[in-house]
Amino acid sequence: MSYLIVDHVSKAYPSLEENAKKGDEFIVFENVHFKIEKGEFVSMIGHSGCGKSTLLNIMAGFDQPSKGGIVLDGKETTQPGLDRMVVFQNFALMPWKTAYENVALAVRQSHPQWNKQEVKEWTMKYLQMMNLESAANRRPSMLSGGMRQRVGLARAFAAEPKILLLDEPFAQIDALTRGSIQEELLKMWETTNSTVFMVTHDVDEAILLSNRIAMMSSGPSAELAEVLTIDIPRPRVRSELIESERYNELRNHILKFLVSSNH
Repeated sequence: MSYLIVDHVSKAYPSLEENAKKGDEFIVFENVHFKIEKGEFVSMIGHSGCGKSTLLNIMAGFDQPSKGGIVLDGKETTQPGLDRMVVFQNFALMPWKTAYENVALAVRQSHPQWNKQEVKEWTMKYLQMMNLESAANRRPSMLSGGMRQRVGLARAFAAEPKILLLDEPFAQIDALTRGSIQEELLKMWETTNSTVFMVTHDVDEAILLSNRIAMMSSGPSAELAEVLTIDIPRPRVRSELIESERYNELRNHILKFLVSSNH
């Protein structure tokens, strides 16, 4: 059995149209079905309104599907848990805690049996991986957007969840900073062998990071149109990637899909 199964999931809400009859529904997406293997990095791409973040919230247990279900490591998931850590685009750090304390809190929750020294060593290991040693004692208000998101990623990886769910994690970060954090994320993913599902609008980001890209048609009533394998060898370096013929073929394929699905 695959590590994570999105099993024919649909999401609908009662229709709010003026002339809607009782029982009429607004269908966000329907019958979405795909699998993620352990250690895989899968991204989902599609236009706004196709339900990408809604599906991620269902995977996280924050929302419930109208039909279908999510099976993680052989068990159906219906509510939030430490086996799934989410990194949001708005950073979602506790403002009264330092970078160290934000990460250490997740470590203590996922390893309640550890003593103070074990928590400290594990927390610092992940802060160091994201180049945050010098910022460990700063609160979020003293950090740039890029550094805040590094803290969020360090916190998520440090909890050692079964899967990391990234909801457009770099959307609020400038392009130059985004590139360096993407490369740090790649290194951390390769070091920890984590399983990752990421929602993004960024085609280049999806190709750089992913093993496969799930492409959604436009909503409402969006569907999973295609799952594209990114067969570019790793390790991938952005400066070399953009020179690659295969990279440009894949990029053009995705862009054509996005243009055609927007009609």
